[in-house]
Amino acid sequence: MKKILFLVIAVIFSAGYILAAENSVDESSVPVENTIQEVVVPQADAANEEVIVREQTIQQKINDVAFKILNANKIDKRIIFVYDKKAKKSLLKSADEVTKRQVVLYENDIKFISNEDELAAFLARGISMALKSFGGVWNGSLNAVEVKAAPKIYEIFADKRAVDFMVNAGYHPVGLITYLNKAFPQKRFDRFSNTNLTSKRLAIIYEYIYTKYPYYLKNNKYFESESYQNFLLNSQYNRKLLENKIKNKSHEELKYE
Repeated sequence: MKKILFLVIAVIFSAGYILAAENSVDESSVPVENTIQEVVVPQADAANEEVIVREQTIQQKINDVAFKILNANKIDKRIIFVYDKKAKKSLLKSADEVTKRQVVLYENDIKFISNEDELAAFLARGISMALKSFGGVWNGSLNAVEVKAAPKIYEIFADKRAVDFMVNAGYHPVGLITYLNKAFPQKRFDRFSNTNLTSKRLAIIYEYIYTKYPYYLKNNKYFESESYQNFLLNSQYNRKLLENKIKNKSHEELKYE
């Protein structure tokens, strides 16, 4: 009788233990993917939000400077400004200013821009090019073709008008020199190229500022900057040509190198 009673107690005890084990939560049984989602997804959302905020901040800055240039220069043509985080402008999109009337600032461009003057320089050039697509034959279509057919001529034209736009909007035009000096490489020749030598562009811009806006060279806040000092170093020959032209009171168009 005692043996039977002992067996009954043992069975009841064992059943209670098994039931408790089944009702307990085994953390190892939680799916791995659920655990990962709880940790990774919030981090991914935070990273995406950070990227979005950065892009919106850049776009807002571009719009602020661009519209300031348009308004200060009484430009009543609609031009939009787009930040694109692609690293490099493709050849097919090299004429967006005159074909789509939009100025695109790529990630590869923005890394050379250090301040508002240099941003204004980039945008002012784009605005100058975009304005060629308004008016004329076929609502500006012919002008767009002319820009693409003779890019070297309009490159110099855009540089000079960018200086005017910058000054009218309260920006320092030497910012165009410091930007170009950092961002554009020096080719060996420009005879068979669709663009001018960067050194030639810089020399023409310098002469234009010297002639029309000498105040900004006399009160040059960029004089101590490394980019401008480098420009002075690599433009000695061209600036000597300008010095002789001024000394001789000449009006000839200099052939800068």
